[in-house]
Amino acid sequence: MFANRPRFYRLASDLQARGMKRSLAISALAIWAWAIGSPNVGFGQDVSSGKSWPSDRAPQVLKIATWNLEWFFDDFQGNNRSDVAKEQSAPNRAEWDWRVGNFAAAIAKFEPTILAVQEIEDRGVMQNLTKVLKEQFNLSYRVAFIDGFDTGTEQDVAVIFRSGLVELSRREQNNSMFESKEFYNLSKHLITRFEWQQADRVIPLTLLNLHLRATADAADLRQKQTKLAHEWMRKAIERGENVIILGDLNVEESVGQIKAGGDGMHTILGLDTPNPNDDLVDLLEKAPADKRRTHLILDKQFDRILASSGLVDGKGGYRFRDIEVLSQWNIRGTGADEDHWDTRYTKDYAERDLSDHHPVMATFELTP
Repeated sequence: MFANRPRFYRLASDLQARGMKRSLAISALAIWAWAIGSPNVGFGQDVSSGKSWPSDRAPQVLKIATWNLEWFFDDFQGNNRSDVAKEQSAPNRAEWDWRVGNFAAAIAKFEPTILAVQEIEDRGVMQNLTKVLKEQFNLSYRVAFIDGFDTGTEQDVAVIFRSGLVELSRREQNNSMFESKEFYNLSKHLITRFEWQQADRVIPLTLLNLHLRATADAADLRQKQTKLAHEWMRKAIERGENVIILGDLNVEESVGQIKAGGDGMHTILGLDTPNPNDDLVDLLEKAPADKRRTHLILDKQFDRILASSGLVDGKGGYRFRDIEVLSQWNIRGTGADEDHWDTRYTKDYAERDLSDHHPVMATFELTP
């Protein structure tokens, strides 16, 4: 019955079976529990054998970005079932190659360590992107992706990253949450966990990439989605772990307009609960007031990066430095295309903007 248990668990059981002192068994279990809970022990370290497989080296500067790539669907429609997905796909191979190449060129300008993306089709389109990043810009990225279940649009989310990934997952409501009617499913989300090594310290980070329901009239559903997202991350935030929630939140509330019962920002920041230890910080607040717009056409701040306090004050191993809305890598030619939605595949290449959302990037510096 113990065949698949950790070695220290089996060791403790064997000691008890042989009639040795109970204290020795308890000590073995305690060592195993310490190994799991210790902040300095990563996924790759086996304390039972004395072996250590250090985590990836911690970058001195950690750059975490989010970008809605706007219908990043290739020209092959054989795997698309919904009419809207087929309509929004690239019309031909040349147009698809143009999009992949120019998104790669833009990403190469700001070189994020981690980039969370929304409105992508599948793993294949992200592999197209990372292939160009490597071949044309000598930037190595890997893809983290798990199929979501937005069958209406077939849009999904993904993460590309330079280093550090140790785990990826999705979550679902349990029955009691579903029956309460207090939450609404997050069909487009991805949870990734990263670890980096600095000397004998392992610095972990849990990142939740979201794409929430759009439009102002979906505020009630978005409120329930933000409640679910915060509930999933709440205990980790309370424990003081490094947590970031980011993505296209589609919230109508701008910085300074957040209020209880609003569009969900109050909820996802943890401000609805009485415990201040589960709060997050909206990093967009720290951008200059005239540099917070994240949408190409609308004067909105849909795209956000929310961080736990340890990533702001430096107690988590990294300290927040700044946040930027990188519109300069999204807007091409003489200015923003106000007719972008109508000319996404017809405007002259030199003037064609990449997406209806700008990339947003937060930069953190390694602490001693």
